[in-house]
Amino acid sequence: MTKLVNPILKGFYPDPSICTVDDNYYLVNSTFSYFPGVPIFKSKDLINWSQIGNVLTRESQLNLTNTKHSEGIFAPTIRYNNGKYYVITTNISRGGTFIVTANVPEGPWSDPYYIEGAEGIDPSLFFDDDGKAYYVGTRPNSDGCKYNGDWEIWLQEIDLESYKLIGNSRRLWKGALNGVIWPEGPHIYKRNDYYYLMIAEGGTANEHSISIARSKNIFGEYEGNPCNPILTHRHLGRDYKVKNVGHGDLVRTRDDKWFIVMLGSRYCEGYCNIGRETFIAKVKWENDWPIVNEGKGMLSDYDDLGMKEYKVEAKEACYHFDSNKLSDKFLVLRNPSDELYSLTKRPGYLRLYLKNIGLDELDNPAYVCVRQEDYNFLAATSMEFLPIDDGDSAGLAIVQDNKHNMRFIYTKESEILKIRLINTINGLDTIVADAEVEANLLRLKIVGNCQNLAFYYSIDGENYKELISNVNATTLSTDIAGGFVGCTIGLFAYTKNIKGKNYSDFLYFEYRNM
Repeated sequence: MTKLVNPILKGFYPDPSICTVDDNYYLVNSTFSYFPGVPIFKSKDLINWSQIGNVLTRESQLNLTNTKHSEGIFAPTIRYNNGKYYVITTNISRGGTFIVTANVPEGPWSDPYYIEGAEGIDPSLFFDDDGKAYYVGTRPNSDGCKYNGDWEIWLQEIDLESYKLIGNSRRLWKGALNGVIWPEGPHIYKRNDYYYLMIAEGGTANEHSISIARSKNIFGEYEGNPCNPILTHRHLGRDYKVKNVGHGDLVRTRDDKWFIVMLGSRYCEGYCNIGRETFIAKVKWENDWPIVNEGKGMLSDYDDLGMKEYKVEAKEACYHFDSNKLSDKFLVLRNPSDELYSLTKRPGYLRLYLKNIGLDELDNPAYVCVRQEDYNFLAATSMEFLPIDDGDSAGLAIVQDNKHNMRFIYTKESEILKIRLINTINGLDTIVADAEVEANLLRLKIVGNCQNLAFYYSIDGENYKELISNVNATTLSTDIAGGFVGCTIGLFAYTKNIKGKNYSDFLYFEYRNM
């Protein structure tokens, strides 16, 4: 048996949804303004997961033009029915709610089928025993919103041949608390004689929670569990290490065991930089109600799920660019331009073209990244780069959003070549440190220790010099920046020259948790 170590997906993997097909489990997450959209993972033991691709890999599926960091793709749901996989989600910036389908989870996935009349966010699908399919989502209170977050869960039959809603919509539930805010993330399940409606409520911060209701008719009325919420960490205090727990999805194994995946946030020194992550817990049923982590009532750091271990390939720590396709782990901001990078101009290298688009713009900067997965980490690269024009720069970046980021770059200023660290807070750039350096080949390294960052460089590939250490990373947290995403770390390039043709060649990108 393999032992659980929570979270099962570290870093910016929020809003998990899960389904089971035979003895395989598939899981997807929100991606907001990052491309490709919606990573898809596979497991056989619910603990060890391997990414098998991304669902939204084409611009025809995902338009992120001018999308803010915390807009774009919200809360996908994955389901399987009669030989077909369905992912339903909402692009809140462009187009609304849509469904994509595939015959195999690795894809390819179809172009989107947009659903007319599917107002709101957080859509899910439910397939009933009689062959009917239902759409369930969250929308503003149909009687009129009386306060911010006054929303409701609603249901309507859907025809998955025409992808049209059928009949009238029905309000199902508003959540467990009186005056509840943001009832969202709804999923419907059927067990014994009951339909179960599980939702998140309380907002996405410390008051986040999961509640459940049931009915013997899919249209209701739904009665809430008298023990709601069935999972929250809000009672543990603001200093507890894992907060913001909510937005879950239940899964049943072939041997009738039940589990729940959900999001939560790990904090370090009172701040969260890495975003909302995916956790898992056991579920037991009593009196036809689910109990999460019996006897504990909260998430466990470690546990035994009673599942046979599923071996997966060790996670790549050092990415080499020796193929014509980037690893599925890599992301870019918004839709990638044609002249963003090349893996073929110089085989074995990622050639990143300098663009006159900064991280502060709602566009596609020259930034290729992975998710920051922990607070203690190392990120490093080797690059060949010669700044030509003043302002030409390339190196590493850590990005929370367009107004909160750090850039560790090699650049040219007044004909002088420099290694420089720039910290952007609330949209204002500050040069934290720099040093005059002349080299065509550089190695850069960032070391994270909770909320302290250290920056190093080498011109010979062996001996590193410290540019600066003990740089405060709390400005990269959602507690300061706001939003729904977590930090990413990656390769960055920029030029002030609109007609510039310069580039930087990166030999590798290393990211490892320490």
